[in-house]
Amino acid sequence: MFRGINTINMDAKGRLAMPARYREQLLEACSGRLVVTIDTNHRCLLLYPLPEWEQIERQIESLSSFDAMSQRVKHLLIGHANDLDMDGNGRILLPQELRQYAGLEKQLCLIGQGKKLEIWSQENWNDQRDQWLSESTQEGELPEKLRSLAL
Repeated sequence: MFRGINTINMDAKGRLAMPARYREQLLEACSGRLVVTIDTNHRCLLLYPLPEWEQIERQIESLSSFDAMSQRVKHLLIGHANDLDMDGNGRILLPQELRQYAGLEKQLCLIGQGKKLEIWSQENWNDQRDQWLSESTQEGELPEKLRSLAL
């Protein structure tokens, strides 16, 4: 399980070092083999251990080719997916096109989301987080599952 937030730096070549607390976990789970793709809802990247991605990819591929939204998801998620290998120093190299999509520069936030990690520019993350916090203070109807959740 990936959880928590990590502020990290990306070098000029587009490499970022995985935090030490994730390195061993990634080496055990997938030998450092990862897949990165775009998030279709936000300007960030999704980073999966290869076995997790393979399960998701099978589900995406099984979607109807006659449904426009399903086709869109297939094109965006699978079309932007890139295989990555963590090097001996625990670094991964993010493709330029994906860095541009997510607006990634030097300062990044790596956000644990259970079975995957999200990679955000620090600025985009701060803006999105503040927006979510602002929205949560406004009155609104919570979904039934959230109303019954005890924190």
